[in-house]
Amino acid sequence: MSIAWERYPFTNGYDELLSHTLTPRLGAEGLHHYLSGLDREELLLRQQAADSTIVNQGITFTVYSQGDNIDRAWPFDIIPRLISSVEWDRVERGLVQRLMALNLFIGDLYGEQRIIKDGVFPAEVLAQSRNFRKECVGMQPAYGVWAHICGSDLVRDKAGAFHILEDNLRVPSGVSYMLENRMVTKRVLPELFATQRVRPMDDYPARLYDTLAELALPSRDTPRVVLLTPGIFNSAYFEHVYLAQRMGVELVEGRDLFVGDDDRVYMKTIFGLQVVDVIYRRLDDLFLDPEVFHPDSMLGVPGLMRAWCRGKVILVNAPGAGVADDKVVYAYVPEVIRYYLGEEAILPNVPTWKCLHPEELSYVLDHLPELVVKPANESGGYGMMIGPKASRAEHEEMAGRIRQDPRNYIAQPVVDLSTVPTLTESGDLEPRHVDLRPFILQGKGSYVTAGGLTRVALRKGSLVVNSSQGGGSKDTWIVAKEA
Repeated sequence: MSIAWERYPFTNGYDELLSHTLTPRLGAEGLHHYLSGLDREELLLRQQAADSTIVNQGITFTVYSQGDNIDRAWPFDIIPRLISSVEWDRVERGLVQRLMALNLFIGDLYGEQRIIKDGVFPAEVLAQSRNFRKECVGMQPAYGVWAHICGSDLVRDKAGAFHILEDNLRVPSGVSYMLENRMVTKRVLPELFATQRVRPMDDYPARLYDTLAELALPSRDTPRVVLLTPGIFNSAYFEHVYLAQRMGVELVEGRDLFVGDDDRVYMKTIFGLQVVDVIYRRLDDLFLDPEVFHPDSMLGVPGLMRAWCRGKVILVNAPGAGVADDKVVYAYVPEVIRYYLGEEAILPNVPTWKCLHPEELSYVLDHLPELVVKPANESGGYGMMIGPKASRAEHEEMAGRIRQDPRNYIAQPVVDLSTVPTLTESGDLEPRHVDLRPFILQGKGSYVTAGGLTRVALRKGSLVVNSSQGGGSKDTWIVAKEA
């Protein structure tokens, strides 16, 4: 039985494939026509093929449950998410603008702090920042870039407009799944690619390598780049291995490196010691160097911060970049863009109340059942409360937390996330809520992935898209209008 679009169960929000008049959105005409020619059985067979490919390729993610690490097959839905190239061009400009301003902001915080002196950014927010590293004060990294790699989360509202939901500047993850989603889709829907003008994204590893390598130039003609991983028990270890292989660089752990008397970083190899120029580190600041941060850390390298501060090695992202990876800082980004670039933000924030301001705190406490409340420095949805879905006891508990530490919380309205048709177990297509994480590189120049990692709430009506909490993913296509 072919798809009966007239019975498609629209939600109250914005569907990215179909308008409420059942006409396909800009750029989605080809996908709509293709899906209309497939029946349930064929779609389910394609989904089974995708699931088998994921298992056979070992595409996994890790869920931490009661202290145990559980590797699970990556959850993937075969129906791609389409965004027109006309829309994406604006998103791309907005992401580049945002990261440029954030890097200027980070550099200023570790320098003259002009933005605080000029009264644009509150000193108390910085004073209570968990991710400000006093050890980085006075540092001036190459090209003035602290966050070389950023993953910003985007959502679309009821009108279809893109908003930034949050920025991920410490150790952004997920790009390997974005690339694998494309690989799987090409395998199970090959004929669809022949009729669609989809922007490629498989150049990301090469772009990432170039961004890393150019940071060591011109001092080194052939810089040595390594990827530093916490090890096999890290939830993102699959991605660490994947990116190291795709870039053609060594995957190392802290025990594979040491800092010599000359403050250079060396890698131990069967051919002897080799100088390391650039470290793409996939572990948090506090585990980088036991001489400076956690003294009992076995994951980092003693002396690594000394080597970085003396310009003997480049760390990506730079230590201290996480000072801007704070949901309270997020609320000030439009002002940050205006202050450093003299421009209005191309991509707006989701409206945000900052609980550190008494009048905004009062509003949040009076409207908890209507709001989403987030702690400043958690990720993956942890510590978040969705007011309409929470109980009265949960509202009261959250109110107590906010009163105890108002600087640590923001609140936002419940965004009715846009939806994309998603295949159910019965073979029907139903709308499911999605967000999007594109990846932005900044070094000597800037680069934005053509699309990103679309995360989808697989449960009907759910707004939770995180894979660790039952969400899945989709391939994301940036499509040009057919010639």
